[in-house]
Amino acid sequence: MSNTVKILCRKVSSVIISSSSQKQQLRSIMATHGVSSAKRASSAAIVAVGQMCSTDDKADNLRQVEELVRRAKAKEAKILFLPECCDFVVRDKSQLLRLAEPIDGQLMAKYRELAKCHQIWLSLGGVHELKASGNGEPNNKTYNAHVLLNDKGELAGVYRKLHLFDVQTEEVNMMESSYVEPGNSLERPFFTPAGRLGLQICYDLRFSETALLLRKLGAQILTYPSAFTYTTGKAHWEILLRARAIETQCFVVAAAQQGWHNPKRQSWGHAMIISPWGKVLADCGEEALCVATAEVDLSMLEKLYKSMPCFEHRRNDIYSLTAFNLKLPNVEDAQDRAFANNTVDKRTIFYESEHCYAFTNLRCVVEGHVLVSTKRVTPRLNGLNCAEVTDLFATVCMIQRMLEKVYGTTSATVTVQDGAQAGQTVPHVHFHVMPRRNGDFGHNDQIYVKLEDHSENMPPRTLQERIDEAEKYRVYLQGSS
Repeated sequence: MSNTVKILCRKVSSVIISSSSQKQQLRSIMATHGVSSAKRASSAAIVAVGQMCSTDDKADNLRQVEELVRRAKAKEAKILFLPECCDFVVRDKSQLLRLAEPIDGQLMAKYRELAKCHQIWLSLGGVHELKASGNGEPNNKTYNAHVLLNDKGELAGVYRKLHLFDVQTEEVNMMESSYVEPGNSLERPFFTPAGRLGLQICYDLRFSETALLLRKLGAQILTYPSAFTYTTGKAHWEILLRARAIETQCFVVAAAQQGWHNPKRQSWGHAMIISPWGKVLADCGEEALCVATAEVDLSMLEKLYKSMPCFEHRRNDIYSLTAFNLKLPNVEDAQDRAFANNTVDKRTIFYESEHCYAFTNLRCVVEGHVLVSTKRVTPRLNGLNCAEVTDLFATVCMIQRMLEKVYGTTSATVTVQDGAQAGQTVPHVHFHVMPRRNGDFGHNDQIYVKLEDHSENMPPRTLQERIDEAEKYRVYLQGSS
């Protein structure tokens, strides 16, 4: 079947389903099978994907966005996904800094008002975020920022593009890194009315690692808003989107730019919504301004996970995939953690990764002495699998860097007491991370004597002291991410 025929089939299907008579038939069929509207509402939501053609005319681009919002709301969508560069596409780089705005700029205020007035979530799939200049240095780059707004017009999340499109082929010559600063962290999935949403942008689509990490972090929907070049889009766009959906068992929503933005730049289009089975649920084809919708039913995910539990079959004893520099988890997800036979109060935990957590110490050898342990209770290092080892060391290194910045130090002692004969008093793998200063001890090795003595001879700190210290680190981590 040709691409043209496939697109026509998808469009005809979309038109048929959207007609009022067919909607009534579908409701009747679902009622016959005992599926009530209330039951569907608990796990299903209509999502809309948008397609447009941005230029360097910001006012016209905003009018396109406004029209897409109206169409999405008319189709009862809970969330509208907009493409990369929905704010503008420049003709030449000299326009970039003049047109770019900070996240709290005037254009974002208009987007927020749109979301609030229409009571719809907006995924702004890539706006040019003007970087704040620091230390008096000139600001000559932007971030490519994926901004998520809730239906009250509030900022729900921001992801800054990690992978920059530096490509030189016969057909394509683009160096995104010459004018865009890469982001420095993957964002945990955000809660939306449609499900837990993992944010990515365009070229990130070619890196399956981040997709798999987002799925491991709980994503149910992945989104790849894009301005794919015509050449690469024709060759790879649909294939990559369907691959990401299949391998992560997530819904994939990919808004797109389409057409000629200027005489030098053309985008592929074909904004899509894809099921976790890899089926294309909606396709905007080559329409210049288009909204397509599909129902995202999260109940199908559990069935898929049970019938094909790929993520349970991953060989964590052989290979691993670890995200570094993740932001703190949501407060509502915090929980007390086991530390051998002890319980660590969640209020003393200031950082968590997939397999590990960092918490403030009951007895400190030096100021800032904290512990990093594994979520799974394991007495010794030789009991950890590959994924836990990788995650543990990455977390320890991140906490060490944080402590040195908090306390203004340039050295640290990082140690693990692996077994009773090595001084381990709690039979659960844990690292001691201690920022070091001049004159801490008479000689350096004395720290190990202090470590051996601290559990018996040092008075314990109060719970409130440890909570207050953890809060200080959480505030720092939130501010530095």
